[in-house]
Amino acid sequence: MNGKNGELAMKFTKMQGLGNDYVYVNCFKETIEDPSAVAKFVSNRNFGIGSDGLILICASETADFQMIMYNADGSRGEMCGNGIRCVAKYVYDYGLTDKTRISVETLGGIKYLDLTVEDGKVCLVKVDMGEPHLAPEEIPIAMDNKDVGKVIDEEIDVDGRKYRMTGVSMGNPHTVVYMDDLKELEIEKIGPKFENHPRFPQRINTEFAHVLDEHTVEMRVWERGSGETLACGTGACAVAVASILNGLTKRKVTVKLLGGDLIIEWEEDTGHVFMTGPAEVVFDGEIDLSGIAK
Repeated sequence: MNGKNGELAMKFTKMQGLGNDYVYVNCFKETIEDPSAVAKFVSNRNFGIGSDGLILICASETADFQMIMYNADGSRGEMCGNGIRCVAKYVYDYGLTDKTRISVETLGGIKYLDLTVEDGKVCLVKVDMGEPHLAPEEIPIAMDNKDVGKVIDEEIDVDGRKYRMTGVSMGNPHTVVYMDDLKELEIEKIGPKFENHPRFPQRINTEFAHVLDEHTVEMRVWERGSGETLACGTGACAVAVASILNGLTKRKVTVKLLGGDLIIEWEEDTGHVFMTGPAEVVFDGEIDLSGIAK
């Protein structure tokens, strides 16, 4: 990892899925001593590369690859739907595999991905996100009534205002809140209030959603540790699941995010959620990390 003049250089690839951008590092070739510090450094959009976080592509003992992700604030993330699609594109396009069906280990479990390839490059990725976890202790969400099996249309008081939330874990914690209008939503004010609310012991990703029709939902997301992002794949899955649980949509939904659309389907037979969307390489580069090296 040493570069010119002895500097501590790290090769990376910046990628994005619907504008949800991360810095990706091939850990088959690179060694990262302090990934939390590196994540904070590279994510800075003024003094670093600029991203929503850092994703390390590593070997796995239980899957084809392992994805280790860090948020922009240096905290560890369990899973990222847009990020894992980019991992799939990276490992195929950069020659780490020639398979079009792969498995990726995450803190949120092993995920299975189907790759659509055109002209030797991955253009679309379908991810089996597994079954959503709905029990409050699995999300987790603190409940006064310990006998409640699911958090559906539950009242929550945030900053003196009452909201209705539905809780879903897609390997990471989400709460979905339905709104009449997303354009005027002051998400930078209310987002942190939800994220750090005492009912969410591990903090929370919050999706503010508006149902357009039974096949279409639009959303904005405040991601735990990163703030508002253009897209959140697990968040889109959570919105689809919540909309079905609340009887608002059919089981296959187009979720419209600021960065574009994702197709989400919650299969009735298997109980699995499938997410289909694009992944893109922005650029490859090398960055000097000596300024943060211990």
